[in-house]
Amino acid sequence: MPESASRKGAGTRFLGILSTLLEDRGIATTDNKGNRRNQDIRVPRVRVIGADSEQLGILTRDEALALAQEAGMDLVEIQPNGDPPVCRIMDYGKFKFEAQKKAQAAKKKQKQVEIKEVKFRPVTDVGDYQIKLRNMLRFLEEGDKVKVTIRFRGREMSHQDLGQNLAKKIQEDVGDNGQVESWPRLEGRQMVMMIGPKKKQ
Repeated sequence: MPESASRKGAGTRFLGILSTLLEDRGIATTDNKGNRRNQDIRVPRVRVIGADSEQLGILTRDEALALAQEAGMDLVEIQPNGDPPVCRIMDYGKFKFEAQKKAQAAKKKQKQVEIKEVKFRPVTDVGDYQIKLRNMLRFLEEGDKVKVTIRFRGREMSHQDLGQNLAKKIQEDVGDNGQVESWPRLEGRQMVMMIGPKKKQ
């Protein structure tokens, strides 16, 4: 997908989430660009709702803007078709931040799970083992599955217990960071075990 199209899609999702957040609070969006606010509000008089949902009555736009500025917030038009239009004093930046967080969470949920293979020998030195273990933990943290492959060579096939012991150690060291989805099994000259990320409660 072209980068420009990807950015456009992400922007559309963000605006959609922002609109949902606003509508959840009784704020109707006017168009795809969001609600008019501050100097973009052109009508001479507006009905104003305060930051704590108190009714402040009908004020001129400039009076309402002054109240919003005094509170360090924004004046946001929430019902443009009202007579006069209804505006609310609120922290619009906070709503945008919430929308961005929700967009990021939605993006994580859409992540395609990959299977990362990590290869071991029945006898692996400590340094190499620790490097491979760190990689496994990182893959699991990122939401991917890990295929653990223990390869036997020559006479090592007669010492499959070494592979079983290594697989058990890997399970113990992964601990609560992952869960075994398929227990060690022999496939030809290699032992295979699948570990998936821990399911979040």
